[in-house]
Amino acid sequence: MEHGKSFYTKLLILRNSLLGIEQYIIDPEREYINICNNLGGTLFQIGPTSNTYINIFDIRKESTEDTEKGYLATKIGKLIGFFNLIFGEMNEEEKAILESKLIECYKNKGITFEDESLYKIKIINGNPTTVFKESQDMPILEDLYNILGYEDKTKIFKIKLIPFIEGSLKFFNNYTNIEINNKLIVADIYELGEENIKYGMYIFTELFWDKIKNNRKTKKAIYLDEIWRLIGVTSNKYVAQFIYKIFKTIRKYGGSAVAITQDISDLFSLENGTYGKSLLNNSSIKTFFSLEEENIKILSEYSNLSEKEKIEIKTLKRGECLMFVGDEHILTKIEADDYEKNIIT
Repeated sequence: MEHGKSFYTKLLILRNSLLGIEQYIIDPEREYINICNNLGGTLFQIGPTSNTYINIFDIRKESTEDTEKGYLATKIGKLIGFFNLIFGEMNEEEKAILESKLIECYKNKGITFEDESLYKIKIINGNPTTVFKESQDMPILEDLYNILGYEDKTKIFKIKLIPFIEGSLKFFNNYTNIEINNKLIVADIYELGEENIKYGMYIFTELFWDKIKNNRKTKKAIYLDEIWRLIGVTSNKYVAQFIYKIFKTIRKYGGSAVAITQDISDLFSLENGTYGKSLLNNSSIKTFFSLEEENIKILSEYSNLSEKEKIEIKTLKRGECLMFVGDEHILTKIEADDYEKNIIT
């Protein structure tokens, strides 16, 4: 039995589990449920029939770097990226208006650019204790929706938010109700459908990134399947910059990031391939399975493939790959024993 990209990724997940590495997987194609169950992982599903909710407005204690200040400023940058996914490309005036509305949403909840506003007093075991605010203390999408209705300039934004408030995507309009306390987490976003998967990918990626930054001493990995959705033409530069930052800085948190795609052209489709190329350059290991001529041509524009390697990639059999590890280019066969195959399949 020979294997390709999907099997190889699952084999990585299985072997990393044996090493005790924390793993966070974004699953747009519903490929990782079996391995999640077989390894005792936690499966989060988001979609019309699920009861898992994540509030996009959540600000988490670990969301800023150790030396950084400015919880709200950091969050607003990420929200501009998210709403760009919904509203499409915004001009400078629209962005400025949206930003002011986001600030207003948080202000109505007592959250300002002062970091102290993110803390509250809570009675724990009879004692007043200062704690970081929870999801219920944050705005939700409906709060923004209601504010947007007051101005002609923002009415189009309000119309585009209707599905998220009253329609098929209203599960996005909720407070977070999940706790991450497992070494293997799979985020199944398959139910969102082709048009809406990018929203789920972004929300879970942000959540997982905050979790990864929480403890530098533990080893962890994040897997972004169909990464082109977040750094390709269906995305925007704010989201793509956030994803690039993860790949550039994750090592200092004791982590690794795995980008998976079979859509080579889509990977380089935003801003002349800037983000796809940056991702390639920041990956210490690049693994190529068999590709068609057209994809090899696109790939060779963004990486230093020799003529010999182009032929090798084109003629790779199932289960074979070409690995770039530093300056070494290694022809590799992916093999697993029967015990591993049973867990994976």
